[in-house]
Amino acid sequence: MSLYYEAAEVLTAPANAGGSLKSRIFKKELKSQPAQIYAIAIETCKWSPILKEVIENADILRLERKLTPILSLLLVHDLLLAKKGIALPATHGLRTSVERHKGRLQAELTRARIRRKLGTIEALKAHVETGIEHGADTSEAPYPRWIRINTLKTTLEDQLDTTFSGYEQVTAIDQVRQRGSKRLHIDSHIPNLIAISPNIDLSKSEAYKSGCIIFQDKASCFPAYLLDPVPEDGDVVDTCSAPGNKTTHLAAILVSHCPEPDESTQVIHAFEKNKGRAETLQKMVGLAGSDGFTHIHPGFDFLKTDSAAPSYKNVGALLLDPSCSGSGIVGRDDMPELHLPALKQHAATISKPGKKGTKAPEASKPSSKRVREEEEPSMDIMVDDDGVVTAVNTDAELKTRLEALSAFQLELLLHAFKYPAAKKITYSTCSIHAEENEVVVMKALESDIAKKQGWRLLSREKQVTGMRDWPVRGSVEAANGNSPLADACIRANKGDGNGTMGFFVAAFVRNGDSAPEPQYLRDDQGHIIRDMMGIPVADVPAENPEDDQATPAVQNTSEVVDEWNGFGDEEADIDLAEPPKATERAEPSQKKPKLSQSNKHAFKPGPRKSGLVGVQKKKSKRSG
Repeated sequence: MSLYYEAAEVLTAPANAGGSLKSRIFKKELKSQPAQIYAIAIETCKWSPILKEVIENADILRLERKLTPILSLLLVHDLLLAKKGIALPATHGLRTSVERHKGRLQAELTRARIRRKLGTIEALKAHVETGIEHGADTSEAPYPRWIRINTLKTTLEDQLDTTFSGYEQVTAIDQVRQRGSKRLHIDSHIPNLIAISPNIDLSKSEAYKSGCIIFQDKASCFPAYLLDPVPEDGDVVDTCSAPGNKTTHLAAILVSHCPEPDESTQVIHAFEKNKGRAETLQKMVGLAGSDGFTHIHPGFDFLKTDSAAPSYKNVGALLLDPSCSGSGIVGRDDMPELHLPALKQHAATISKPGKKGTKAPEASKPSSKRVREEEEPSMDIMVDDDGVVTAVNTDAELKTRLEALSAFQLELLLHAFKYPAAKKITYSTCSIHAEENEVVVMKALESDIAKKQGWRLLSREKQVTGMRDWPVRGSVEAANGNSPLADACIRANKGDGNGTMGFFVAAFVRNGDSAPEPQYLRDDQGHIIRDMMGIPVADVPAENPEDDQATPAVQNTSEVVDEWNGFGDEEADIDLAEPPKATERAEPSQKKPKLSQSNKHAFKPGPRKSGLVGVQKKKSKRSG
């Protein structure tokens, strides 16, 4: 019973309560599940223009005096649109007061659909998702729904063939953002990231429930991808981990770079000082399938870690995404618009016109309380990414809040610099304010520990391909005119056409000759190059310079494939564990038969022979 009353209380809270719908719900002590309240509240708001029309035309507020306008919206929504109907006992007074008018309400919903010239209820639902009923400006396309394919459990190809089999693939993000479409765009900057039309909800799909797909904004994928941890980096630390999107992204990247498929010897240390959020992190890590090598530190503050402790001696990469103002998050400060039904006025209740010569009644004056409410200045609400709500009335208060946040962010970054084996760090915020972004980066670079340990900013040309190609860079003005520094920083702006929230990320690397050399050859995406037998190709110097002349280096991976296509059906009995010597290979002019279908699946890798020596000596082409 409390569900509808608590949802009504949240939706009708005074305007100066501030914050988004989520922040209002999760900062209150509620009897019902917060997620359940949020779901019914947000859906009722979306449908409220139509439900208002339905309720007023059905005239149930006059007939059921115990119903309030807000309760009637919530209950009628569940009656007509929720799969399980009204979440109350069958004999409950509120439920019976609405269900006795079910036929009339359904008829009015049908009339509302027909008035909008929509043939089915599904078409009406798509219409509601566009936001037109709330007077949304349809000239501005909504944000797409970003989905990261969790390669710990599936592949992009498998998901395109299953979950997204009925989608139209498009090449431009603007085509996905068109309202009411069912389209898909494969991102060109972040591997295994797609965008789909915003009106599509996959939260109940099997792919989402099983952890095969993860809802994650494109900009939120920048930190882990820019850090790009490889086996040579050792263990990884995620300093502020909850809810776990970046942690699980790190895990997927680690495994994709492993020399042995689906195996990682590295450990991710995930810190979350809030125990409640740590529980969410634990669930996320388990669902994503990375719990085997992710060590969660619940209730533990990263700032209190001993960087010299033996358990962190192999930490070579750190991801820092600390608490920030959250000013870049799309819709963070918005409350959905709510249209409340009114009691329908009947002719019998309309006052008759006064007799000739009588004085017309004066318009009622607003009460003094109403005047005070209208004159009270509205306050801005800052909600950080931990859900902490702060009222900000003046520019001075905003400045004070940003100074406090940036001081904490800098402290966290300087502590990360202390890790003795660390060679790379990413620092990110979901903030649009320079005080939390470029200013923190500059202060960190000017610190004594950065100069002593040899920390510097990773330049744009050395960044991993997708981040190097990302067009939106840091602010030159915020960087005090330092163009190279600004160019090394990465920004994402909400509302600029790229379909992301506001975000900032920068990467730090460490000077010195102690950085481990890559152990395996990698392509431009950082993936290990393998031969036809699936063996990682080692990146080792030649032991004898004459070997380079004796065996020419293979120029690309396709030549490695060609070397092992020299077997056919007539040679199916050859022991593939002993590849032929280089001198016994077929001449290029000879036909190269292929493995038979019956034997190709029984193919097992054997010891590596001289045919791949040239590949071993090839220099790494790895991009930043």
